[in-house]
Amino acid sequence: MLFSSVQSNLDDLTDLAEQLSSEEYNAPCPELGGATIGQHFRHIIEIFLCLINNYETGSINYDKRERNRKIETDITTAVEHIDHIKENLEKENKPLFLEQTLNCTKLRIQSSYFREVLYNLEHTIHHQALMRVGIRKFDRLILSESFGVAPSTIEYRKKCAQ
Repeated sequence: MLFSSVQSNLDDLTDLAEQLSSEEYNAPCPELGGATIGQHFRHIIEIFLCLINNYETGSINYDKRERNRKIETDITTAVEHIDHIKENLEKENKPLFLEQTLNCTKLRIQSSYFREVLYNLEHTIHHQALMRVGIRKFDRLILSESFGVAPSTIEYRKKCAQ
């Protein structure tokens, strides 16, 4: 269930990418504090890549991601990376350590692969919600109903509709 939810979510990102022109992907959005849609794509992609690429070591530090400008400026590159994530995400659960520095203090917190996949999904949904705000001016775009909406909100809406 977890991996199929992530796959579906990543498919939604690919669907959006394929509808955007390069100019739209790279245009600063005032609604997003001047960030571009491409920058949000890069951020999402690199968080997943950080998890996948560090699975074997068992130690994840999302602050040490690549920050590849080509992902944020080139739609084809972004979609290729999304495809790579979809092909390599499903792995066995195992203990992991999350590392981060806060206020000059290094933290090392125990986690698990499935927990971090779930975190990445929630993180992606959050960024999709932001992107939805930035792209609503493009009337021609078709987004899934779930794009940028938390699964709990979708379930709540279903219950209210009954």
